[in-house]
Amino acid sequence: MIRFEDLVEKVRAASPDADVELLRRAYVFSAFEHKGQVRHSGEPYLIHPLEVADILADMRLDVVTIASGLLHDVVEDTLATPERVKELFGDEVAHIVEGVTSWGPSRFRPARSGRRRTSARCCSRWWTTSGSSW
Repeated sequence: MIRFEDLVEKVRAASPDADVELLRRAYVFSAFEHKGQVRHSGEPYLIHPLEVADILADMRLDVVTIASGLLHDVVEDTLATPERVKELFGDEVAHIVEGVTSWGPSRFRPARSGRRRTSARCCSRWWTTSGSSW
């Protein structure tokens, strides 16, 4: 299981000047909003956004995209609003989060073979929506 501090180390290794405070705020907000939610496996829901963010960090994407990975389900799965995400994290993060949320929950059902594969699929679709490029 990925830990937040492991994610920060990975991001700093790829980009020493990265705004890790943005990541920390996104992680804390996501953890707060998803508090008490669990996956079908019984694991805390927060594992999924952390894994998505980890995949984005493996792809060496920018901090805005990685922070959006941590936040990508808060509008869909919690009481958080797009306006609140925009207020706390800015236009760019809010735009990515809203773009991912607009896909709807039925389009991406978890793969039965594992969490990492589900996160990777989610990530690859999201990659094209976020406007990032290789």
